[in-house]
Amino acid sequence: MDLIVLRLLFVALLAGVCFFFHPFGMTGWVSTVVGAGAAGAVIVFEMRVRALSLKRLIGAVVGSILGILGAALFCVVLRGALAPGTTSSVIQIFDLLLMTYVGLLVGASKGDLLNPAALGTVFAGEKLTRRSAKVLDTSVIIDGRIADIAEAGFIDGMMVVPEFVLRELQTVADSTDSSKRQRGRRGLDMLQRMQSNVGIQVQIVPDDFPSIREVDLKLLELAKKWEAKVVTNDFNLNKVAHLHHVEVLNINDLANALRPVVLPGEKMTVLILKEGKEFNQGVGYLDDGTMVVVDHARKVIGKSVEIVVTSVLQTASGKMIFGKMEETVPER
Repeated sequence: MDLIVLRLLFVALLAGVCFFFHPFGMTGWVSTVVGAGAAGAVIVFEMRVRALSLKRLIGAVVGSILGILGAALFCVVLRGALAPGTTSSVIQIFDLLLMTYVGLLVGASKGDLLNPAALGTVFAGEKLTRRSAKVLDTSVIIDGRIADIAEAGFIDGMMVVPEFVLRELQTVADSTDSSKRQRGRRGLDMLQRMQSNVGIQVQIVPDDFPSIREVDLKLLELAKKWEAKVVTNDFNLNKVAHLHHVEVLNINDLANALRPVVLPGEKMTVLILKEGKEFNQGVGYLDDGTMVVVDHARKVIGKSVEIVVTSVLQTASGKMIFGKMEETVPER
């Protein structure tokens, strides 16, 4: 909010200065509009500079300085080769602008190639922060468990939410489908919850890749650029990330790892909720969501029964437990 006020004051101040001093012989209101437009251009430039990494910013400054020095040397040659006059002045100004512009763009584009070790400890904090960052995808934000995990202190570093993920989340929240709209609003609530927690660092970043259309591929490119990890619960994104050699933290894998170990022969009580796919099977669920398939349990749907575990199957989506009601297990 303070930044917005400062920007508005800057626009008003520059517009007022132009109104009273009439630069370039312009009338009062025309000079005011020109001043406000110039202030707006400066603010846009400032916003773009703020989005740059420190390495790119220094690369742009170094490139600009080298461009100006090159232009100065070239102008010395021009002064001796051309007669003084308007043509010479225009060529020198054009040369200065050209060299500065080229130096700025080349320096900014090559800034990421700078060696942080050679430049001292200035970049150590930024590189460490980026490497410890976690890039969140839309599905894991909507899921909401990431907020609980972060609040519990089991995940550290900065939570990075790209603007293109935020746009996708907003699109889901504005959907005409009520279920999608509810999921999108839940995701926005989860983000707000994490931002309001002083112990969690959440940063919205403007980095985008216009040449890439798919949001998942944009996420992977951002993770490569930041040398960060992607946090998701999307099975397909998990597979694609491994193909791109991007580290992934899958919330579902964490949930599976935290589920209690069940061994064949153990007893448990489970509520049979529905029929299974095979004949006479019943299906129930543990508190953590693990599916339990029980033989000969179709007749006890809606009841809690004690079963004996016969086998445990690990699948890509989690564990499945197979068992029999205790009275159906043959005595040895």
